[in-house]
Amino acid sequence: MKTPCFTLGLLLLLTVCCCDAMPQEVPDSGGPYTCCHSFYEKPLPLRFVTSITKTDPRCPEQGFILQTVKNQICFSQTSPWALDVYKSINT
Repeated sequence: MKTPCFTLGLLLLLTVCCCDAMPQEVPDSGGPYTCCHSFYEKPLPLRFVTSITKTDPRCPEQGFILQTVKNQICFSQTSPWALDVYKSINT
C-alpha cells in the first residue's frame, strides 16, 4: 500500500512542478495607466498643446489627457474644445 501512495504522490508532485499552466498576468490586463480625477474647464491657447490622448477605457471617468510643454492637463470628453483639439490633432 505504501508503494502506490508514494508513486501517486511523486507523480502529483512532478505534475505540479512541471506544469506550464501556471497563472501569469495577461499582457495589457493591468498595470499602470493614467486616469483623470479632476478636469480643467477653460480652453488653452493651442500653441501650448503638444499632444492629446484619450484616457484608458478602464478609468472610472473618461477624458482627454492634454500634454503641454510643462505638464499634463485633463479635460472631460464632453468638453467641446478638447474634442475639437483631439479631432484636429488625431486626424
